[in-house]
Amino acid sequence: MGSVPLLEMRNIKKDFFGNQVLSDINLTLNEGEVIGLVGENGAGKSTLMKILFGADVIRETGGYGGDILLNGEKVSFASPFDAIAAGIGMVHQEFSLIPGFSATENILLNRESKRKSVLSEIISDRMDTLNRKEMDTRAQDAIKKMGVNIDQDMRINNMPVGHKQFTEIARELSKKQLKLLILDEPTAVLTEKEAEALLESIRGMSKRGIAVIFITHRLGEILSVCDKVVTMRDGYIVNESPAKDTNVAEITHWMVGRSVDGADVNYVTEDTGKDKRTILSIRKLWVDMPGETVRNVNLDVREGEILGIGGLAGQGKLGIPNGVMGLYQAGGQVTFDGEEIPLNDPRKCLDSNFAFVSEDRRGVGLLLDESLEWNVSFPAMQVQNKYLKSFFGGLIKWRDDAAIKEVTKKYIDELKIKCTSSTQKAKELSGGNQQKVCLAKAFALEPKLLFVSEPTRGIDVGAKALVLDALKKFNKEKGVTIVMVSSELEELRQTCDRIAVVSGGKVAGILPAGECLERFGELMLQNC
Repeated sequence: MGSVPLLEMRNIKKDFFGNQVLSDINLTLNEGEVIGLVGENGAGKSTLMKILFGADVIRETGGYGGDILLNGEKVSFASPFDAIAAGIGMVHQEFSLIPGFSATENILLNRESKRKSVLSEIISDRMDTLNRKEMDTRAQDAIKKMGVNIDQDMRINNMPVGHKQFTEIARELSKKQLKLLILDEPTAVLTEKEAEALLESIRGMSKRGIAVIFITHRLGEILSVCDKVVTMRDGYIVNESPAKDTNVAEITHWMVGRSVDGADVNYVTEDTGKDKRTILSIRKLWVDMPGETVRNVNLDVREGEILGIGGLAGQGKLGIPNGVMGLYQAGGQVTFDGEEIPLNDPRKCLDSNFAFVSEDRRGVGLLLDESLEWNVSFPAMQVQNKYLKSFFGGLIKWRDDAAIKEVTKKYIDELKIKCTSSTQKAKELSGGNQQKVCLAKAFALEPKLLFVSEPTRGIDVGAKALVLDALKKFNKEKGVTIVMVSSELEELRQTCDRIAVVSGGKVAGILPAGECLERFGELMLQNC
């Protein structure tokens, strides 16, 4: 390794609309070094990587504070294209592939091998033709570097999800100038065998001098492949250790630890709800959701409780609500309040007085181009005929604009949604306030059972507390049964009565929220 680090990030700070999400971050990475960047969702990992990769959202929200040095020279990337030109690649959590193109075409997009023709010499290079043979060779070389077998001629829309991930990584490895690769949860959609192949590929990159920043919730993978583990929490780096000198238990403690006055946290330490009746019963549930393993889930939810569902990424916790609510193909049996609920039919769930706050607030949870009034009222209007005026015995129905404005204003005040007015478009709000709108939409349905998935993902610490308090208040005052899924164990412990830990697609165990952290850690790793 050279005397000058490949990468230095000095005193990096970032806020979104006044909410501080990164504070005084210092990170050093040497040539060929593999760093494991860990932390709960919302710790600041993705924001830090977006800064490094020159993401547009950073520039559009006022930039950042601090300096980035590459090979000892200060750099400032105006766009991801600048970062790519400097030798930095990034594989995001969400795929950025063209479905109708083959693996080869995606791997070499905008860097295709071309062949000159008579017309291109006369007119312009736009008349060049593709050198398919050379492209196949280049793509195959990149695939071989990963040590896996994928069909480079297969179109993306026909590929298994794991092969799509390998195509993304091969695209970065095909770039000759690659010095540093950022991998954001690359194994979440992979089988165990595929994940091991990727880890071996990372080891190969390191030997070839390529540095890697590896972000994952699978801590065993971090210890297996990384030289150093950097732990973030609430926008700070709280620990940095050689991987050989630490273990999963220590990393978990650094990730979930909190500087909280114990008097302010009232954990439920005993299972006091044994006498409550079971309102929701799930038996032998399997769900076909990309990136999630849900094989055989058996779970009983008691009336009036807040049941948490936790576990490591990809182990099945997100798949449970998405499967029950019919967003992904599922099988098994679900009974609610004594009646069987048919799977794969979202409308039946809504008609049964279920509500769902999805982890994908922008893709599923919001009508981004519509007003807050429309976002809050539309589901209740559509499913329950709320906020409508009836004329001629119900033959004609019309929106009750006054009632819509009133209910929206109510939740703006209760949830402290920062907006210019109830007519502001949802896409103009910050992430935390968008999340509050998703909650308001669910609350307006007045459900008997509320599934809420990753309710504080990507939002600041202050907004987290408000969202969790709103859930507890809704549960207590309205008597609504809540099933809350979260990657953040501490917020489950502070909010829930019991916590079911999912590992390997099954419920590994259920503990009172106040149980010691070590017991939760043991269950999380039980079937991994």
